[in-house]
Amino acid sequence: MIRLLAIGIGAATSLSVLAVPALAENPDIWSRRAEQRRTFSDAEIRDGFFKIALDAELQIGARTHRIRKFDEPVRIFVDGKVPRERVVALDAVIADIRQRIDHLDIAATTDRKAANFVVTLVSARDLLPTMRARFGNEGARQIEHSLNPQCLSGIAKDGAYRIRRAEVILLPVDAGDFAFYDCAYEELLQGLGAINDGASVPWTMFNDDVQMGFFDIYDQLLLNILYDPRVRY
Repeated sequence: MIRLLAIGIGAATSLSVLAVPALAENPDIWSRRAEQRRTFSDAEIRDGFFKIALDAELQIGARTHRIRKFDEPVRIFVDGKVPRERVVALDAVIADIRQRIDHLDIAATTDRKAANFVVTLVSARDLLPTMRARFGNEGARQIEHSLNPQCLSGIAKDGAYRIRRAEVILLPVDAGDFAFYDCAYEELLQGLGAINDGASVPWTMFNDDVQMGFFDIYDQLLLNILYDPRVRY
């Protein structure tokens, strides 16, 4: 695994020179993109990858340190009666992720039956009822107590830890652009397999103390390593 990861790091370091275009005219997103760190040592990338991709923020049962990712095309269906501009914005986020991650076939679909990734857009008042409907009263209480989420993602994996389905409940459709994009990127990428939060990694959006609002260079490196076919389960 270490040898394959080193290969992946070498292939991914060229991302550090890419400019990431804005998806929204939002000053907070612009300033964070301009100020982001753009180059990282192999050790910094390796440390973040092992912390973010091999663990999970919330696990039921014994903790397991394993790679989790899709090994098939990812088709995302967007559910919820929300303003059309939020659906268009989410489509743009999906397209941006597709552009940034090699070896990942990801796209939006209007056919729910063809989807293996469902994003439910909800308002703040509908978050808890939606969680109860998805996970039951006890499951919703456990999630709320452990994570106190504003947005939420989850995966279903097979015995080989391949992700077979993912779901995101995305709250801030009635919030500002920054909150919407920040939740959209973090939860979609967690649904792709970067499912842990790393409080000791200061350059990643998968840190509860860090808000980005865009797909930053460090996390592009981590997701490109994860989806490199040489990195196996």
